[in-house]
Amino acid sequence: MLNHMKTLIYVMCISFILMSCKSETETNDLNTIKADIHQLDSIPNLIGAWELVGYYNYDNNSIKDSFNTSEGYRQVKMYTSSKVMWSKHVPTDSTEWFGYGTYNIDDNTLTEVLDYGSEMMSKIIQEKKEFIYEIDVTENTFSQIEIDEDGNRIYSENYRRIE
Repeated sequence: MLNHMKTLIYVMCISFILMSCKSETETNDLNTIKADIHQLDSIPNLIGAWELVGYYNYDNNSIKDSFNTSEGYRQVKMYTSSKVMWSKHVPTDSTEWFGYGTYNIDDNTLTEVLDYGSEMMSKIIQEKKEFIYEIDVTENTFSQIEIDEDGNRIYSENYRRIE
């Protein structure tokens, strides 16, 4: 009987230790999940559909002038968690414009790598597949800013969220 009692106490102690370890692991897992969520919250969210509304031209990294899109002109970009697709309609031009690929955001840098596009865009993709922009994102607007080789802003496309 004494051996059974010792065994029972031993098993209970081991169980308690294992449950404590599991609780600490769960706490660590929960802290990791919270840190991941916080990190995701700090990444600009482009998921959705966006329409181009205007442009800025820069001089010495300051906005020099701005203008809206022309009457009838439409350019829409759509982002999923990893894919981008855009299309452009220019009423005065019969050329089709669209592109599809992947994208990545790192800090305030948007990198789009196009896999394929319209006939005209495919010619551009043969020369250059990767497009890198500085981005400025709010909940319902974003600007993708073209940067020159010296890191100076050249121009931006400015979008508003449509979905």
